[in-house]
Order: sequence, then structure tokens, then C-alpha cells
Amino acid sequence: MKAINLFLLSAIVGIELILGVIVAPIIFYPKNIIGEGVLSHFQSGLMMTQIFIQFGYILLFVSFFNFFYECYSFFKYKIKFQVRFSKLILSLLILILGLLFVFYFSNYITEQQKILGEQVIQNEEFKSMHSASEVVLKIIIIMQVVLFFLSFKIDKKY
Repeated sequence: MKAINLFLLSAIVGIELILGVIVAPIIFYPKNIIGEGVLSHFQSGLMMTQIFIQFGYILLFVSFFNFFYECYSFFKYKIKFQVRFSKLILSLLILILGLLFVFYFSNYITEQQKILGEQVIQNEEFKSMHSASEVVLKIIIIMQVVLFFLSFKIDKKY
């Protein structure tokens, strides 16, 4: 179970990094590859939204699995309380932020795209919410990486 948890945790971090570093720049700047007039910024945003909606299902699955695993390991493994507690709280925070990202930010972005259409990219509230969603995802990634490396403390008995 530990191996599955670490695999899923590392896989989701990899997916998040690929989406942010490779997929987003290609989707938002297709003119650099294909030339002008291919997709508008709004159309690129619609595509990226759909990618993040699909990603959200994976994020939630891994976050729930990880949280339940950390609950289980909190009582099973006899390691330092601070390490067990830190891992449990990190997994809980990741789950909460994952739920926030999927059901609040992604939902807001999708609804605003439907309501405002192409005007959404001019809307300051939308820009603010979009920026906040990016920050939340970056925080999730950092916490997942910390949790991944903290998980190796489990092998040492204290």
C-alpha cells in the first residue's frame, strides 16, 4: 500500500508539472508553433479548462487515496508522532485544497466562461480568481513534494 501511495503521489506531481510547464504554454501560445490566427486566447482557455476538469478527477482520486492512506498509517506505523501528524495534516490540506480547486475555482472559471464568453479574459474578477487557482495548485504541488519526501521517514524507527 505504501508503494501504491508513493507512486500515485509522484505521478500526480509529474502530471501537474507537465500540465504547467509543457501543456499550458503550448495551448496558450499555439502561434509559436503553427502561426497566427489558429486559436484565440479565449479558445485556448476553453481547451485548458477542459484539461484541468479532467485533471481534477485524477487529483481528487489521488488526494482521497493519500488521505485515507495517511489516516491508516497514522495508527499503524510507530514512528515519531510529529512525522505522523505532519503527514496526516499535509494530506488533509492537500485534499481540502484539491476540493477547493475542483469545486470552487474550476467551477467558477467554467461558469464565467459560459456566462461572459470571450469577454471573460477582460474581467478583473476572473483574472483574480484564475491567479488564485494557479497559486492554490502551486501550493498543492509543494505540499505533495514535501509529503512525498516526508514519507521516507517512515522507514526509520524512533
